Amino acid sequence: MGKVAGIIVVLLLSGCALKQYPQAEEVSPVQASNLDCPAIDREISRTHEIQQEIARKGSFDGLTVLGFIGDFGIGNGVAKHRASKKAQERLAQLDALKAQKCPAAG
Repeated sequence: MGKVAGIIVVLLLSGCALKQYPQAEEVSPVQASNLDCPAIDREISRTHEIQQEIARKGSFDGLTVLGFIGDFGIGNGVAKHRASKKAQERLAQLDALKAQKCPAAG
């Protein structure tokens, strides 16, 4: 019985995410040098789409229930937070790049 309880505790603390959130990567130096103003605007739009997808996947569904049963929803919450943070960081990088390269578009 002690072994089973130990396994259950480990599983509860592992923070297993059942939902897969889209990931926004950092703006690489190559991208920063190659993106022109229209491309920056497209990347900003794509990043907003990623944020919307994260919000949609974060809504309540069957995986939310399973995640709560498995680890009180910690894993899904952490995965959503990380994905949201990456998307916000990419958006900030793109906004800064736009301000630098496209001052007229401001």
